[in-house]
Amino acid sequence: MHDNTRRDFLLRGCAASAALIIPSFALQEKGGAKEEGEVEVSPTEDLMREHGLLNRVLLIYEESARRLARKSDLDPKVLTYAAGIIKNLIENYHEKLEEDYLFPRFEKASKLTALVAVLRHQHQAGRRLTSEIQQMAGAKSSAERQKLLAAIQAFIHIYRPHEAREDTVLFPALHQIVSAHEFDALGEDFEKKEHELFGKEGFEGMVVKVAGLEKQLGIYDLAKFTPK
Repeated sequence: MHDNTRRDFLLRGCAASAALIIPSFALQEKGGAKEEGEVEVSPTEDLMREHGLLNRVLLIYEESARRLARKSDLDPKVLTYAAGIIKNLIENYHEKLEEDYLFPRFEKASKLTALVAVLRHQHQAGRRLTSEIQQMAGAKSSAERQKLLAAIQAFIHIYRPHEAREDTVLFPALHQIVSAHEFDALGEDFEKKEHELFGKEGFEGMVVKVAGLEKQLGIYDLAKFTPK
C-alpha cells in the first residue's frame, strides 16, 4: 500500500508539471510565429503602404496647388520631382502590379468587374495628367499656371476616392478569389519586382525622397497639421 501510494503521488506530480510546461511551451511557439509574421508584408499591405506614400505626394500637390492659386513662389523642381515619383512608383510599378496581377484575377472570377473597369480607366486618366504636370511644372504665365493648377487638382480629385475604394473594397476581396498559397506568392512577386526597379532601398528609399520634398515645402512637421 505504501509503495502504491508513493507511485500514485509521483505520477500525479509529473502530470501536474506537464500541465504547467505544455501551455508555456505552446505560448512561446505562438509568440515566435507572431514575431516572424510581423516581419513579412502581405501583397495587400504592400499596396496599401504605397497608397500611404501616394497620399503624402498628394499633400505635396495640395501645397503646390495652394501656392499656384495664391500666385506664390513654387520651385518647379519640387513639382517635377513629385510627379516623377508618381510616374515611377505609382504608375510604372504599383498600378502595373494591379493591372498585371490583381485586375485579371477579379475579371476571371467575374467579381467586382465594374469597379475594376473604372479603376483601369482612372489609371489611364492619371497618367495623362502626370504627363501634363511634368510638362507644365515650370509654367510662368498666368494662363499656364492655371492649366497646371487644374491638372494638379484633377489628379487629386481622381486619386483620393480611387485609392480609398481599392483599400476598402478591392484589396479585402482578394482573399475571396485566391488561395492562401497564391496570396503569399503574390507578396513574393511584388517584393522581387520592387527591388528590381528600386534597388535594395526599395519602398523605404522612396519614403526618404518624399520626406525631402515635404521639408522643402515646409509641410514635413506633422504637428503643424494639428488644429490649435
